[in-house]
Amino acid sequence: MPSDTWQKSSYCGEGEACIQVTGSESIHLTETSDPTESILTAAPATFRTLLHTLKHKEPLRG
Repeated sequence: MPSDTWQKSSYCGEGEACIQVTGSESIHLTETSDPTESILTAAPATFRTLLHTLKHKEPLRG
């Protein structure tokens, strides 16, 4: 498990299941309500593409 500090999504309300992220060399994501405490790890470029796709609802081209 990453030793960095987890940052909760700014879109998360109090008491809700939320996405948390940490890392710089590799990005680690988890969900606060996941009882298995699973962690998804991605390269920074892959994480940027994921965020772009979620925000714009279309894949990054190029």
